[in-house]
Amino acid sequence: MLQEILELQKKIVPELVDTLEKRYNVLRTIYYNQPIGRRVLASQLNTGERIIRTEVSFLSSQGLIEINTPGMTVTKEGQEIIDKLKDFIHEIKGLSEVEEELRKSLNLKKVIIVPGDLENNHSILKDLGKACANYVKDILVDGSIITLTGGSTLKEVVEEFPKINYLSNIQVVPARGGMGKNVETQANTLAALLAKKLNGSYKMLHISENLSLDVVHTLLKEKEIKSVIDTIHKADILMYGIGNAVQMAKKRDASDEVIEELIQNGAVGEAFGCYFNKNSEIVSETTAIGIKINEARKIKTHIAVAGGKNKIESIIATEFNDVNGILVTDEETSKKILETLNQ
Repeated sequence: MLQEILELQKKIVPELVDTLEKRYNVLRTIYYNQPIGRRVLASQLNTGERIIRTEVSFLSSQGLIEINTPGMTVTKEGQEIIDKLKDFIHEIKGLSEVEEELRKSLNLKKVIIVPGDLENNHSILKDLGKACANYVKDILVDGSIITLTGGSTLKEVVEEFPKINYLSNIQVVPARGGMGKNVETQANTLAALLAKKLNGSYKMLHISENLSLDVVHTLLKEKEIKSVIDTIHKADILMYGIGNAVQMAKKRDASDEVIEELIQNGAVGEAFGCYFNKNSEIVSETTAIGIKINEARKIKTHIAVAGGKNKIESIIATEFNDVNGILVTDEETSKKILETLNQ
């Protein structure tokens, strides 16, 4: 019945849907960045300041936001509206159908789509994080082992996790060794943060990704490292990000020769230190300690979180035919993936 009403609304008053989505986006962006000024908000939403002024004035008159010297903040009533509208927007935009179409096209277990375009509104990254966190939260049981990779997307997933204290013996382990110089987004850091939120324990993998094969083999004999690797292989849930092949190689401080070789081999996507071409074949692999693609796909629940137009080929390359895989992405990326697959 609700679906019928939504379809009628879309036909008779299509502008109603546009206005609803526009105001929802403004409200949600304020909430994720509060306190925020009008100019910064306009920039975040790629919208003119005059339009923002009109919408802000309306939201304020409805008691959904407050405007103070430091900037705008969302009221308690505004927060409730954001929560309640989320599923409604999902339905009104027909995203359940898009999820199913994309699931079949990529041959995955499940696809979760959040409304909006990550490319034009970076706060949608928080929605991706929340969607993944909510899915994982609902399947956690006592004694669950979670493993996760690093990166800015996974950082959002961990930040959006609610505090949970009704479960016992949850373990969190990094899926890979350290990479790059940014400590806040390292798998070790994120594992520790998530364990704290879940009232669980964590293990660390204090190893750089840029090690020679000889060193890796030696380290794998160390008792402490072996214990972490064993725990990773016993994981019930894996959460990981997907990277653009060349960008990820640069983050790993790969040499120009290595990057050139990846380009020559047609590498487009990266996950778990594996580089994939357009046919989802692995064309190169880093020697790093941690989970490998074949092991990752054996983990009962493995969830990729990624969005943005620079990741479209990467998502297709890494996710195609992963029959037990779950993908969390944004609306615009999902539509572009379908376009690419249909071509």
